[in-house]
Amino acid sequence: MDNKPAAASGAILNQLMEIARISALAEMASGIAHELNQPLGAIATFAQAGERMLNRPDPLLAPALDVFRQISQEALGAGEGIRRIRSLFEYGATTRETCRMPEVIEELRPVLEMLALRAHGALQIVEAPPGLPDVPIDRLKVQHVLFALVQNAFDASAERAAEVAPRVRIEVTGDRYAVETSVFDSGTGVAAEIREQLFRPFFTTKARGTGLGLASSRAIIEAHEGTIGFELQPQDGSRFWFRLPAAAS
Repeated sequence: MDNKPAAASGAILNQLMEIARISALAEMASGIAHELNQPLGAIATFAQAGERMLNRPDPLLAPALDVFRQISQEALGAGEGIRRIRSLFEYGATTRETCRMPEVIEELRPVLEMLALRAHGALQIVEAPPGLPDVPIDRLKVQHVLFALVQNAFDASAERAAEVAPRVRIEVTGDRYAVETSVFDSGTGVAAEIREQLFRPFFTTKARGTGLGLASSRAIIEAHEGTIGFELQPQDGSRFWFRLPAAAS
């Protein structure tokens, strides 16, 4: 079977995603700069004026007090500007439907297999046990989380590509209260000094990473009243997981 078309599709997908990430970051940076430059300039000007008013033999207390009020207003205005920027990137209320997690994963399988092909690795999706409860989720957002975790897993596994071909495994388990999805990689694990920072915005160990994948994944899962985390495996690699509450029976 000729894998060239699939490989080309995977490369195009990767390029499109990179452009989307860079564009989003550039737009956010531009908006933040616009919202902050003017009030910061005004604050600096007012602060200098206030210093001159107070740094004299007969301090001008009343005018200086007015200057401090202006500084306060500008600072509050800057804060409101940042809140407006954040609102553009917030996920908002989730639109949920009752889903079976194995079906959500299976629907995403072709895209995940593209990641495997691009990494020259193998993807295994373990058959879920019977009787798992449904979960009320925003399907696309949870699939975004799964995509981000699998992409990171292949990136981590690639660090040992000289020793072993990258391998990623997805497993779904659960009980009557929740369903847990796990993504296992064959990498070298997570260094102790970065474990506390993994889910923080803009933290990344990749040369061209944005540091938003895990942070946005955490935001999505927590918006679903779920939890997300990771743990090192006894041999090699890591397990990243997220747990979503079961639908009310």
